Amino acid sequence: MEFLADYAGFLLRTLTLVVAVIVVLVAFASLRGKGRGKSGGHLEVHKLNDFYKALRERLEQALLDKAQLKAQHKAEAKAAKQEKKAGKKRTRVFVLDFDGDIKASATDSLRHEVTALLSMATAEDEVVLRLESGGGMVHGYGLASSQLARIRQAGVPLTVCVDKVAASGGYMMACIGEKILAAPFAILGSIGVVAQLPNVHRLLKKHDIDFEVLTAGEYKRTLTVFGENTDKGREKFQEDLETTHELFKNFVGQYRPQLSIDEIATGEVWLGLAAQGKQLVDELKTSDEYLAERAREADLFQLHYAERKSLPERFGLAASVAVDRVLLSWWSRLQQQRFW
Repeated sequence: MEFLADYAGFLLRTLTLVVAVIVVLVAFASLRGKGRGKSGGHLEVHKLNDFYKALRERLEQALLDKAQLKAQHKAEAKAAKQEKKAGKKRTRVFVLDFDGDIKASATDSLRHEVTALLSMATAEDEVVLRLESGGGMVHGYGLASSQLARIRQAGVPLTVCVDKVAASGGYMMACIGEKILAAPFAILGSIGVVAQLPNVHRLLKKHDIDFEVLTAGEYKRTLTVFGENTDKGREKFQEDLETTHELFKNFVGQYRPQLSIDEIATGEVWLGLAAQGKQLVDELKTSDEYLAERAREADLFQLHYAERKSLPERFGLAASVAVDRVLLSWWSRLQQQRFW
């Protein structure tokens, strides 16, 4: 009982302190935000050549003796000097990452990254997109695809690497690449359209609950969750799906004319090995392999536009950290009680 009383008192004091700190942080953030618009985010740029170089040097230090290391560094310095003397210009590779959810939320960062690189990239450079997405909303992935189309329209070579999955809206983005690389067991395809929703009209009717939908326009609503769906509404809904599917097929066919579009636009998916046979991809290769190869002859720059977190997001993060600290402190005190 004494332990429980001590713990309750400790927990109350800790929670009071946490709440007070959070209130102060929120008030401070609110004051800073008054009179200012959204500041947005910032562009982060990392040279991947340094990353690959650090990996190699760490391995060299473990495997080579001092004489071998000295000879290796001397040879590298000589090669760099000769390259500089010859005036050889290294090409640039801009590396982007897109990890897609159902809303294609990463498009917010992608649009800024594309705008930034197009301010400097030329036809001698290259953009590599590491893409992972199982698809999602049509309008979200439509906008994401339009961002990649900007790169093609600017005449900058675009290579898309798929290590895990690029299906449905993900493949809508991938097909824009002049070259598509995929891991042997990556998932590609799903060129189709799907929509589904429950309908509880009969349940409501059983319990004498009326649900009314008022519309202006014959097809303002076709299928609903609560109302009574009609055959005419179902036909219109299916017609809309077919129209969207046709647009999807035409879009893919525009960028991948070598495809037999009616054969592969069935909603099916294929693993990389089979996808290459269907010409959905051009080469079986992981992004790691491709970028490591390019790093030998080009300068690789990874771009990431980091969005500024909103006040609710920062508040949620601060609250989460505070709760974690309280639980950790409680667990520590509990262990002390056990041993004492």
